[in-house]
Amino acid sequence: MSQSRFESLRDLLPADLFQDDDATLAAFESDGLTAFRCRPQGVVLPRTNEEVIRTVQWCHENSVPFVARGSGTSLSGGSMPVSDGIVISLNRLQKILSLDPDNRIAVVQPGVVNLQVSAAAAPHGLYYAPDPSSQKICTIGGNVAFNSGGAHCLKYGMTSNHVVGIQAITATGKLVEFGGQSVESIGPDWTGLFCGSEGLFGIALEITLRLLPKPEQFHTVLVGYHSLRDAGDAVSAVIESGLLPGAMEIMESLAIEAAEAATACGYPKDAEAVLIVELEGPREKLAAEQAQLESVIAGTNAFETVVAENAEQRDKIWAGRKSAFSAAGLLSPDFLVQDGVVPRKRLGEALERIQVISSASGLRVANVFHAGDGNLHPLILFDDSVPGELERAEACAGEILRLCIEMGGSITGEHGVGVEKRDFMPEMYDQPTMDLMHRLRHAFDPQQIANPGKMFPGTEAPALTAHGLHPLEKAGVISRE
Repeated sequence: MSQSRFESLRDLLPADLFQDDDATLAAFESDGLTAFRCRPQGVVLPRTNEEVIRTVQWCHENSVPFVARGSGTSLSGGSMPVSDGIVISLNRLQKILSLDPDNRIAVVQPGVVNLQVSAAAAPHGLYYAPDPSSQKICTIGGNVAFNSGGAHCLKYGMTSNHVVGIQAITATGKLVEFGGQSVESIGPDWTGLFCGSEGLFGIALEITLRLLPKPEQFHTVLVGYHSLRDAGDAVSAVIESGLLPGAMEIMESLAIEAAEAATACGYPKDAEAVLIVELEGPREKLAAEQAQLESVIAGTNAFETVVAENAEQRDKIWAGRKSAFSAAGLLSPDFLVQDGVVPRKRLGEALERIQVISSASGLRVANVFHAGDGNLHPLILFDDSVPGELERAEACAGEILRLCIEMGGSITGEHGVGVEKRDFMPEMYDQPTMDLMHRLRHAFDPQQIANPGKMFPGTEAPALTAHGLHPLEKAGVISRE
């Protein structure tokens, strides 16, 4: 598209909201999956809902693709731009519009950072439960797009369980409202449908969130194991005992090494894996659950158990886990973060098979995951400066995803499909299900201009890798012709 065609969009908006200089475009050409890059034609930086609406309506009228973006923390290429379209950056829409402690809800704009919601709710004894590792920088709009979870999703669920209402602009330029201010709703669950749609339906403008009372007390335990399988089996033992922890996380030796280097978190030395279990709730109930958990852990093959005695020790334990993704950069110049799910009872088996896949690929894999719901986050370490290593890392990631499908799991737990995993969709879903997804997308976006090229295979590749070709092009799965 000629740049002159964007002049009408520039004229439509206040000065400086449409930018197309090289520095701005370079800042938006990639999200958290930096192996995939593409430079858009321009970036719109709206400050109001009306400016977002005008931009989307202009895109619809002119058949111009657009990609909504928050902080760009997507790890699946889900907020990658397209070469003939624009990026609509939502970071300036960062107001908490209202907070109602009596009804325990907050209405926020999409650019509000996840952790800021809990900070605003804290004086009222409330907090926002979904807690992705990137919660210090990721935005609520992005959380909605990818139905983010976090360490505490075992007990409290995903983003979709905490969004009760959405005002959005669809890809056709229509303003819609889903849900309301109550957890109870009548009719189709439109908010649940919108959560996790990866920007293919439109852009959320105002999001009504459910807030929860802060737990009265926490009991955080760090347990060391000499094998990954023992750690995985311990998770099943905890759940089978009837306990429902607020969180259960596992990190294996490579991830522990990185976390120690980054935060000096004091995890057990010589552990092949550590398990973090956190109970939370009323003081009286927690006393009984502590004794039960202690008994369960004693029946596993743990070699060391550390109980956080105060908030400072608890924060130190969680600092290691929360730093795992970024800390992997201390072990390798590049890494891919994968996101698959296996049945909880097969965690130990899955981890052993990932070790076999890692060995066969010649690449190290650091495993970090939400153990309670079987959500794996293997970090595949590679060096992009070495020819062929990116492709080997992609192949390794593909084998792990196929392992998840084979075990009856999923190719994504919370990171979304984006561009990275779209070729695996037909392996997970049958054709009638894929057809239904296409029909839903078409109902919201007949022109397919909202975040095109994501989630579904066989569509135009939106991005180039650092080596010039999308990995799926190299494999002959898609082409640009």
